[in-house]
Amino acid sequence: MALIEAVDIVKIYPNGVLANDHVSLSVEAGEIHALVGENGAGKSTLMKILYGLEHPTSGEIHLRGQPVTIASPQAAIDMGIGMVHQNFMLVDAFTVAENIVLGREPTIHQGITINRQTAIRDTEMLSQQYGLYVEPNARVDTVPVGMRQRVEILKALYRGAEILILDEPTAVLTPRETDDLFKAVRNLVSEGKTVIFITHKLREVMAISDRVTVMRDARRVGTVNTSETNEAELARMMVGREVFMQVEKPPVRRGKPVLEARNLTFINETGRTLLHDATFTAYESEILGIAGVEGNGQTELAEVLTGLRAATSGEAYVDGVSVLGHGPRKVREARVAHIPEDRLTNGVAVMATIGDNLIVDRYYRPPFTRMGLLDLAAIRDNGQALVQQFDILAPSADLPVGSLSGGNMQKVVVARELSADPRLLIAAQPTRGVDIGAIEYIHQQLVDQRTNGLAILLISADLQEVMKLSDRIMVMYNGEIVAIFPNTPDLTEQQLGLYMLGAERQPAEEMERYQ
Repeated sequence: MALIEAVDIVKIYPNGVLANDHVSLSVEAGEIHALVGENGAGKSTLMKILYGLEHPTSGEIHLRGQPVTIASPQAAIDMGIGMVHQNFMLVDAFTVAENIVLGREPTIHQGITINRQTAIRDTEMLSQQYGLYVEPNARVDTVPVGMRQRVEILKALYRGAEILILDEPTAVLTPRETDDLFKAVRNLVSEGKTVIFITHKLREVMAISDRVTVMRDARRVGTVNTSETNEAELARMMVGREVFMQVEKPPVRRGKPVLEARNLTFINETGRTLLHDATFTAYESEILGIAGVEGNGQTELAEVLTGLRAATSGEAYVDGVSVLGHGPRKVREARVAHIPEDRLTNGVAVMATIGDNLIVDRYYRPPFTRMGLLDLAAIRDNGQALVQQFDILAPSADLPVGSLSGGNMQKVVVARELSADPRLLIAAQPTRGVDIGAIEYIHQQLVDQRTNGLAILLISADLQEVMKLSDRIMVMYNGEIVAIFPNTPDLTEQQLGLYMLGAERQPAEEMERYQ
């Protein structure tokens, strides 16, 4: 008998969107059940229904064979269902122990005063029982990302969770932190817990799960035993066609230097140094990947180089032309293209048309402007041509960008940047939040452009993506470049992970050798 079942779930939102179309899911006690699917497939909606954040339009939920109504997250918690969200829900100013007991604090003096010693003791006991190491007295904003993840899991366990829903739990973890998480998840199962694991990383599905349920277009495609499938088959189920997991990346001899950055430093308005003394070179026909846990200076580096922030000190040249302190337009006129990490904030104007978004950096130049007036026909023709060239799924370039899926919106950004005839492309999180099919396409575009002579600076929180695409890999930690490696077959994620965590630092002379 299943521990928890979703039976024939339908969810239609008030705007008419069908998010779940008669979806059934059965999870057995003591298993790790992976739930995979592209963006918009309906998996998050289904999990929100199991956790009481959403209510089904029709269908039932069965817990231990009995139909139940999960009216709220509190009701879910009371039934032993916990959910760890991708975006951590912790109070930064509180300690680890205070976060874990928040809302169910042990008290003394007739319930008036929080018993902090009991909270610390309970945290330590839970931590030891489940192999989830934390520092009870540390403030959450001072601990590593991996520990914050463990705090979220312990919060759910403290509230009595028997079923744990983990939503993209490895999205911000290093390889070593991911390994530690997997050990902890297996330990949870050995202690009698049941885990539902939502992820888009198929390699992780194969490594951690017992069974996999695949969703596509709001429906369940199927459920398979992990031991009887592989990544290629799961990708085919998710997308509905054959997906090529590897990118054809021919060997290329790098050309002359394009970007030369020297001693770049950025200190924010509070006096905190977020980027310190960054020195490196990017070359023609090369993808220089930057590996690092998010928040270690990658964003500041990209924004300084693209004119979105002013460097505190240092120099940067593209083909010998200074690109610091001149603003974004001058940077773009130096033939620097930029795929920003947040497409909705810095990548597109969602209310504008696809065609307008594709010329937003060049609208003031011919052929899009003639005698001071916009040439609407040229803008429309350019839009239609790029929609076809970059396989953007839209019937017309006159549609608002906001009407597109995340993957197609990202293709609009990629199309604009690559059609600008750049010498340097700064690609920050180029496949974040997009589907497997779009990831495949964007990866191939980047490799093709590199093969044709473009210099690419690739910034990604996905270490697998960095290792798949890069010719050299630069590691950042705490705002500094701590290592540079040629991307040889013997370089492992585990090696890079030590530098990403600050446990290792490359000697200066070795770093210079790989500049």
